[in-house]
Amino acid sequence: MRRGSFVVFEGIDASGKSTQARRVAELRDAHFTFEPGDTPLGVDLRRWVLDAATPMTPITEALLMLADRSHHVRTVIEPTLATGRSVVSDRYFASTLAYQGYGRGVDLARLEAATELAIGGCLPDLTVLIDTPLDVANERRAPDVRDRFESADLDFHQRVRGGYLAIAAKWGNRWCVIDGSRSESEVAASVDERLASLPW
Repeated sequence: MRRGSFVVFEGIDASGKSTQARRVAELRDAHFTFEPGDTPLGVDLRRWVLDAATPMTPITEALLMLADRSHHVRTVIEPTLATGRSVVSDRYFASTLAYQGYGRGVDLARLEAATELAIGGCLPDLTVLIDTPLDVANERRAPDVRDRFESADLDFHQRVRGGYLAIAAKWGNRWCVIDGSRSESEVAASVDERLASLPW
């Protein structure tokens, strides 16, 4: 049986990635999933890692994300792909590199090594980065002070955005960067054009 396609959407908060990920999954009859928190274990991990009231070092934050991802890969992503059904995920390993690596300053080489341990060989066929300037993203949302990431300062989010662009450049044609400052329909058209060549 042919393995399903694995497509990931990445971007800063309020970039529009979640909207596009859900839309593509529905359009292509793919399994939609997300990180962190799309398993029973992940629900607790997500609550701990997002709660701004819980003190946490950047390394602890990264390890909780990696624990969620390891469990997510083994219990959701890989079993679904093995059935031949495609998977569309809202966030994956690049989120940890961008947020905890570039954003928080955790050593990137160590994060990459830990990521390899967490995901094994489960790499996306394509990662779509919805790249949205911070001023545009901020107009779309009111930051939640209870959320560890949304409540972070603008410099943090700028480092995260820069990190995403650096990762995209490193991975070449396994990534595509879509201008997220445009209208939802314009972004959707660009996404669909890029995804048209993938087997679903």
